[in-house]
Amino acid sequence: MYKKLFCLIFLCSSFFPLLANTPGDYNEEIKKYTSNLPFEMGEIKVPVFRDKSFNIRDFGAIPDGHTLNTDPINNAIIKCSEDGGGMVIIPAGLWVTGPILLKSNVNLHVERGALVQFSRDHKNYPIVRLPLKGFSVASPILGYNLENVAVTGEGIFDGSGETWRPVKKAKTTSSQWQNLLKSGGYVDNKNSIWYPSQEAYEGLQNVKKLKSNKNLSENDFIPYRESMRPYMTLLINCKNVLFDGVTIQNSPMFALQPIQCENVILRNVKINNEWWAQNGDGIDINACDNVLIYKCTVNAGDDGICMKAGGGKKKSPVLQNIVIADCIVYHAHGGFVIGSESDGGIKNISVKNCNFIGTDIGLRFKSAKDRGGLVENIFIDGIYMKDIVNEAVLFSFSYEQNLEQNKNKEEKLPVFHNFNFNNIICIGAEHALIIDALVESPVKNVNITNSYFETVAGVEADFASGIIFDKVKFDTKNDILFTLNQTNNITLNNVTFSGKIKSFISLKGDKTNLIKVSSSDLSKLKVPVIFSPEVNKNSIEIK
Repeated sequence: MYKKLFCLIFLCSSFFPLLANTPGDYNEEIKKYTSNLPFEMGEIKVPVFRDKSFNIRDFGAIPDGHTLNTDPINNAIIKCSEDGGGMVIIPAGLWVTGPILLKSNVNLHVERGALVQFSRDHKNYPIVRLPLKGFSVASPILGYNLENVAVTGEGIFDGSGETWRPVKKAKTTSSQWQNLLKSGGYVDNKNSIWYPSQEAYEGLQNVKKLKSNKNLSENDFIPYRESMRPYMTLLINCKNVLFDGVTIQNSPMFALQPIQCENVILRNVKINNEWWAQNGDGIDINACDNVLIYKCTVNAGDDGICMKAGGGKKKSPVLQNIVIADCIVYHAHGGFVIGSESDGGIKNISVKNCNFIGTDIGLRFKSAKDRGGLVENIFIDGIYMKDIVNEAVLFSFSYEQNLEQNKNKEEKLPVFHNFNFNNIICIGAEHALIIDALVESPVKNVNITNSYFETVAGVEADFASGIIFDKVKFDTKNDILFTLNQTNNITLNNVTFSGKIKSFISLKGDKTNLIKVSSSDLSKLKVPVIFSPEVNKNSIEIK
């Protein structure tokens, strides 16, 4: 009897990894996150896989930390896909490999205890020609033109990013910089950037010139491979995608980027990049439709969770119907970010119940004259921030703007409309909100309600229209709470404040008009309103 019971337990535990990731398990969660949205969203379809598994050990893989397992891993994936799909299992162990090429109908399952270490030898990364990206070094995890694909499990992918990335001296401590110098590599003539090799430094300009030449082959780029950093995880034109549970760390560039993908689920994914990791973005969603990101945790060297609208699609918006919920972002340039590429159009994004701790900026919306487009219908509810370095909320339309360098580029103005913020709580930041827009394209229709900002400075807005603050409290250290320049149709209702404020609002610019203040007690302020000479004193109404 006991022998039969033992066999039954063993069989159940053997199939647990497969059963634990059955797509049906996700359906109720997905319904919870995608119902009652402020916009219509298509049904998120979970990938479904055949109940058959392929273990990479059976294809000759060896987890000894030095054997290269590129062929066994990819052969297992190919066999699984050709046989009709199923699960490819990477069991516990330290598996060294080159790029892994995902296939349709395959769930790549990385068990707890598995560390997939991508090779430090860049010769193991071929030059490939990819849709949308052109000639590139093969990403450690790569998939394109796929349907029904997943990467699941509690294992770890390490991209050996330290062998690819440059490091800026300004982002390191003195001892870290000295350790880099001792490790070898190459430093530029300004002694400001360390490169893993001289080839990595010298190849940068050559690659830019080569990519403009259409009469080349993969072999023409091999001499410059060291400077062609790959994205860690790159998915192009894929449908029905699931990432669940895995850790992606130490990426050469962006950690996880789907481009022109549809029906994407990122659940409980952990991104871990050093804060000085150059271009070490966490999750970048580019030109995708129907995306759900939830219960993810990000540490990044650049933007945390970022939305982009490039990728070359002709329809607009190219990025739409995105739900982000229950995520945590620690160090990053921005917790939740839109841009800088917005030229393809962005619409319908919901961000709920997220924590940003120690990010440079909390909510960051960036673009420029040469990469702008229509961004609208953004709904952000329940963001809890602490120890933000700069702005809690930032709109900036001058991101990396070099007027001399970009004078021949087509002007693509950013048009950011209809942003709704509710229940935004921030303890510790330099500014509560900055809007730095353009005279020819102001930020329009921004609602901030039921929120609290404990910051050094309050609100500064240049070129904005239709901004509403309703039931918002500020605790600031600067003298002036609101500084508005060339703004109109601004409503400040039930705004309360504490701290060292001497003036409630400062108005600048001859176009500033229709400022309405109600249900706010300004009686204790020495100078409630400061007018610049060009501002009409009838431009503000206080009730």
